Parts: sequence; structure tokens; C-alpha cells
Amino acid sequence: MAQWAKVESGSITGYPSGAKGITIGDNQYPAAIFTVWTEAERNAIGIYEIEIDGTNKKDSEYYINTAITYAYDSSAKKVKGTYGTATARNLDDTLYTNTDKSNNLIPEDKDVGDVKYQGLKNSKKEMINTQCANILAPSDWMVVRATETGTTMDSGWKTWRASVRTKCNSMQTQIGNAADVDALAALFTYTTKDGVTSRPLGEFPVKE
Repeated sequence: MAQWAKVESGSITGYPSGAKGITIGDNQYPAAIFTVWTEAERNAIGIYEIEIDGTNKKDSEYYINTAITYAYDSSAKKVKGTYGTATARNLDDTLYTNTDKSNNLIPEDKDVGDVKYQGLKNSKKEMINTQCANILAPSDWMVVRATETGTTMDSGWKTWRASVRTKCNSMQTQIGNAADVDALAALFTYTTKDGVTSRPLGEFPVKE
């Protein structure tokens, strides 16, 4: 959906919604100017469609993006919106401190040293653990039956379940070893080479 800016004397003075008419000086213009008028016609009365430059915008799962800053470029006669430098989210957990305690910022069920905000690494590890548990869940009954009745569990299923847990542990290690946010994100990023799509983190084994 288009975004608009009103420019007067070289400065942005408003952001019309484009859904209704607008008054500029002593003149009233209908909402149709945003859909029917040409760009040149709108620009002539100081209305510009905002062009967003997403160069600095990063994946919000791994970064905190800045608010967009809007500016009128008089030489190009354009209104542009740009992002500032994004801040990487914390890899490690943020813990409650003695300062938090002094400021009464720690909930009753928490204490100094407990997790205040979960970091990306532990968040990703929890996700992998959940995926692992969900993959194993449909065959958990086999383990229960073998344990409760003393029957022998099919060796193929035992081997596969062990391979799933091994892969889970391997993924956890890869996540833990990520040097920075970009390295962590790269583990989960799929690429295609020679017709094969994969990611560095790999996939859980599939039971044949």
C-alpha cells in the first residue's frame, strides 16, 4: 500500500493517508488525486509517494530494526524513507541482576541470576528440542510397551530413534558454537546448489 508525504517549502509537513481528500493552502483536493493523478501532477502540489529504502533492514528474528526516517531529497525531487543501523539481538540469555533487585524489577518467582530475557541461542535450542520430541512422539508407545511388558522393541525403530536424538544433540552443538547472530542465522538459511536445497544445520533423519 502506497505511503504519501506532503512537502511544503522543501520540508515534509504531513503524511496523508491517501484514503480521503486533502487541503493544501486554500485548495481542497479529492482522494482521487492519489489514484488518478499522475506522479507529476501530485508532485506539482507537493504530494509525493514515499520510496522506502530497505538496504539497512534486517531479519527481525535476529535484529532490532530502527524506525524509518523520512526525508525530502530536493535534487531528486523524491521523498525517501530509510532505516538506520539494525541492532543484533542478544545471543545469550539476559539475567536478572542485583540492580534489578534493588529497583524491585524481579518478579516474586524469580531471583538474581534467573533468566530475564531469553537469548537467541536458547530460543533456537528449545525449538529444536520441541521438533525432536514431536518427531519421536508417534513412536513413544513402542518404548512404553517394551518397558512395561518386557517385549523387544524393533531394532530398526530403536536405531532410528537414536539417530534422531544424535542429530538433535548435533544441532544443539552447532547452535551453541555460533560466533555471532549472522552465523546463527546462516545455520537455518536454506540454499540451493545443483538442484539440492539444504541448510548448514541439516535435517532430522526420516524413518524409511
